[in-house]
Amino acid sequence: MPKIPYTPLVLVADDEPTIRANLRLMLESEGYRVREAADGEQAAQMLQDPEVALCLLDLKMPNRDGMEVLRGHADRLEETPIIVITAYGGSKAAIEAMKLGAYDYITKPFDFDEVLFSLRRALTQRALVAQVEALSRQDIHDRDDDEDLVGRTPIMLQVFKAIGRTAPTREPVLIVGESGTGKELIANALHKNSERAAQPFVKVNSAALSSTLLESELFGHEKGSFTGAVARRRGRFEQAHKGTLFLDEIGELDIDLQAKLLRVLQTGQFERVGGEETIQVDVRVLAATNRDLPARIAEGLFREDLYYRLNVLTIELPPLRQRLDDVPLLADHILRKLSDKYDWPNLALAPEAITYLSAQPWPGNVRELQNVLARAAILARGRIIGVGDLQPATPSAVAPPLLAGSLLLRDILAETECRVIRQALEQEKWNRTQAARVLGISRRQLFDKIRQYGLQE
Repeated sequence: MPKIPYTPLVLVADDEPTIRANLRLMLESEGYRVREAADGEQAAQMLQDPEVALCLLDLKMPNRDGMEVLRGHADRLEETPIIVITAYGGSKAAIEAMKLGAYDYITKPFDFDEVLFSLRRALTQRALVAQVEALSRQDIHDRDDDEDLVGRTPIMLQVFKAIGRTAPTREPVLIVGESGTGKELIANALHKNSERAAQPFVKVNSAALSSTLLESELFGHEKGSFTGAVARRRGRFEQAHKGTLFLDEIGELDIDLQAKLLRVLQTGQFERVGGEETIQVDVRVLAATNRDLPARIAEGLFREDLYYRLNVLTIELPPLRQRLDDVPLLADHILRKLSDKYDWPNLALAPEAITYLSAQPWPGNVRELQNVLARAAILARGRIIGVGDLQPATPSAVAPPLLAGSLLLRDILAETECRVIRQALEQEKWNRTQAARVLGISRRQLFDKIRQYGLQE
């Protein structure tokens, strides 16, 4: 373990004495000095001390909650980074904390190694995100009905953090992920949390129209430019002026249209179909695809220069099989929406049904889960959903678990590795040192794999 060249002072702000005591013991054993704050007001006052090098901050505290403390400290985050540690997970809290400038966001019950890993990075790399306007405070028990980004696993928290970091910028964002993972929800969140939130948010499915119609759809046309063009029409780029344009299925875009899109991204200029007037727009472009764009480039089907222009910022949305611990949370969220829609107050999942859903590979991802639960809710007549209501609903229920979803060797190896690591952890009752020894890897490698696959006890 590397030696710490000095003894930084860490502020631990949490209203739970046990949490504070455990963190103090852990930090002092690593050579850090520790101060404690039992509520938000104490934390805010102690953060004024320039000697404090870093703060571990709980969100829910008396007198003044963590979000207020974070907001009040926004102008000094580069000098004194804040790591949020909270029992209240969820996309809103994670996105808000990262937008406010938190260095990291860790949910309870946390792993001490994870806290130390983040703390060391924060102390050696002080460059944090810029201050942006805060969202409304919401925890997972009081979230808005329209919050569709749901997840508590580390792999999804990384997605929420990425949204918080990239939303305030004006650069294009490429959203990649398998079909049904929720790429449009990411685009919605990026727009909603951007400085363009009050401006238009326009969506176009690049695969839904022919190249001729799509060109007119994107750039508009002049009257008489083609058969059926009986009047001038503003395209989606004009409609999205000052706002955001979301291009779904960008990998399906015709190669000729790709050149015109590249020009708009570079200059903000284009001409309507059949027109000569050059139109200038201010549009942020978000693009999504489930295609392997580098492979499309190799096949001559996608422009390399357009790929690099779109790939300035990338958010990769994991398939549901890589975050199965989120399935109960997603299922609860989906059922609450169905309950509200159809007035089914008794709609719920039986415990064995939750276990069953969490064991499926879900090749169709969240969209498949939504369809399965909607069908099951109807079969259960809006009451308790049992395993019998779920089993006939999806081919993945009988598919070989390892091969469902992908036949790519890297995916199969990744799934196998994930399962072996989980088995070792469960065998050793989540003692990471013992599990690493069983697996023949270092504790640090095991910790990285746990984060990579979003594994939780």
